Amino acid sequence: MRQKLNLITLGVNDLERSLNFYEKGLGWKKSSAGNENIAFFSLGGMIISLYGRASLAEDISISEKGTGFSGITLAHNTKSEKEVDDILKEVEKLGATIIKPGEKVFWGGYSGYFKDPDGHIFEVAYNPFWEFDEKDNVILP
Repeated sequence: MRQKLNLITLGVNDLERSLNFYEKGLGWKKSSAGNENIAFFSLGGMIISLYGRASLAEDISISEKGTGFSGITLAHNTKSEKEVDDILKEVEKLGATIIKPGEKVFWGGYSGYFKDPDGHIFEVAYNPFWEFDEKDNVILP
């Protein structure tokens, strides 16, 4: 298997509410490839899709009932500590729940966490040890 992920699908309880959060709130541009049941957002070489939670669970053949922390977070890396705080303030206005406000962290950076309206956990982090390329992709050593 190639070391590459192309698509992350988030199971959502209310697609319209989630579209409002991601498209209108965060300003992400929705692809025309979706339909009334699924939405796609291109994220610089990767794709996030929003799909009904019950339908996604049915497709996987598992129960849609959650059991708490799923063990997955999605991360958005910023270029400053201020940007972390600004994003957390903005997403809170849009209906996100701030789990952990931005703060200095043990690994030498600065980060905070929020839950989107469906409970998916995002980290917003500034890592002073990472650089970005011209397309805003993180450059790993």
